[in-house]
Amino acid sequence: MDRSTIILAGGFSSRFGQDKGLLQLANKPLIQHVLDAISNIVDEKIVVASSKVQAENYMKVLGSNINFLVDRTDVGNAQSPLVGALTGFKEARGKYTLLLPCDTPLVSRDVILLLFELCINRNAVIPRWPNGYIEPLQAVYCTKSAYNAAKDTLDGGNLNMQSMVDRLHGVRYVSTLVLQQLDPELRTFFNLNTPLDLKKAEFMIKQPRAHSKLSKFIR
Repeated sequence: MDRSTIILAGGFSSRFGQDKGLLQLANKPLIQHVLDAISNIVDEKIVVASSKVQAENYMKVLGSNINFLVDRTDVGNAQSPLVGALTGFKEARGKYTLLLPCDTPLVSRDVILLLFELCINRNAVIPRWPNGYIEPLQAVYCTKSAYNAAKDTLDGGNLNMQSMVDRLHGVRYVSTLVLQQLDPELRTFFNLNTPLDLKKAEFMIKQPRAHSKLSKFIR
């Protein structure tokens, strides 16, 4: 097995009054949009929830062809994507693992394919904005290295994704200016935090994506 995907679905959204991943967008849950984007790209799909009840709720909606996991319980009550990432990295069987949040329904297949291609012989490939901000939750990692880095970070009492990335050697950063050639509006990073964002996504999802030229950027 070569490619796994971890989708972080933990957390209850007070602004929406329910799990964000189960919000309906264009007649299907947000998380289903993410799963559809990675269809036929990965060999294994993992959804990490924050509780057994939440995992069961997702299972009822998504079916049984997905590996559902629950966040580690030995990190206290900390709410951090790093906890879910560690849980997923520990169980992922692929050599490389794509990490995604459940609330980015417009994630780009072309961007994902490029990140996987660029991660060969690297410990991570992470998008980076011109201002230096990185997107560690929409990145591809060498699974074993990422697990070790995540574990060491949490064992050291740090919950920051950047701290995990700092522990990795051989990280390749990909400018969002490059990714913009594949996804002109960078919809891939659009995440839903408010009801207004949901309305924006409803409008955006009806608009066709611009044609991409993936092969141009794979070397």
